[in-house]
Amino acid sequence: MQHIFKDFINFLRIERNLSKNTIEAYSNDLTRYYYYLKDKQILLPTSIDLPIIREYINLLANLGLCETTLSRNISTIKTFHKYLVEENFSEENPTEFLHAPKLPAKLPKILDLDEIEQLLEVIDTTKLKGLRDNAIIETLYSTGIRVSELISLKMPDIFLEQNVIRVFGKGMKERIVPFGNRASESINKYIIGARTNLIRKQKSKNYVFLNLRGAPISRMGVWKMIQTYVVLSGINKQVSPHVFRHSFATHLLEGGANLRAVQEMLGHSDISTTQIYTHLNKEFIIKQHKKYHPRWK
Repeated sequence: MQHIFKDFINFLRIERNLSKNTIEAYSNDLTRYYYYLKDKQILLPTSIDLPIIREYINLLANLGLCETTLSRNISTIKTFHKYLVEENFSEENPTEFLHAPKLPAKLPKILDLDEIEQLLEVIDTTKLKGLRDNAIIETLYSTGIRVSELISLKMPDIFLEQNVIRVFGKGMKERIVPFGNRASESINKYIIGARTNLIRKQKSKNYVFLNLRGAPISRMGVWKMIQTYVVLSGINKQVSPHVFRHSFATHLLEGGANLRAVQEMLGHSDISTTQIYTHLNKEFIIKQHKKYHPRWK
């Protein structure tokens, strides 16, 4: 069984070309599942049946895992058993009728335009760090890219004259995302005025956004930087890098952008993932109806 689990992880890495973070999540979930089966003295895939899996899911639920984590574990197990059938390790898939719990639709947190401006105003752009931080926040908000995509950006991926960046998202899917003039100006100032002083030949490796030691900035580095400015600006919200992605999508749709276009920019393979943003602001929808529907006049 241990060898099969390892083969499955290699399959995800090589055949499915999943991201490092997704592979790590699968690996953690499967390790927990493996030890559960081992404790049950189940040594062969053909010995796993639906009651055993349901018992395991109930065990996870009783441990107090949140619904999102529980749902992800179920998805991992279902993918694993589908793999077992496809690779002829097992003839039947016991998870065929195993359903993930229905999760409540949670509306993502966003910053309004005034809060975005408020955050940017407290950045000291007379310093190298400030130029970089301003460029990072402008890029996150203007493009809606994930923080993992931001820290992976390299110099050849930025086309300032065309106001677009090339992004390699989940599964290394390539997409082109436009950005506004303010982001363009901010990125340009950072590259000329700060990055040239931060570059270290052995560390920088052509990455766009660098830390103060010249190495590519990390996900945690971006998160900590944002928290500093949230405190300085007095914004009373939990703001992660992902909040800028949510704000980007919401503000575009509120401005009248086409849902398919926003889906393309966000890199969502399924439009239903993008549609959550259309339910964000009821007041905005009411205002739009009041403004454009003839029965209000």
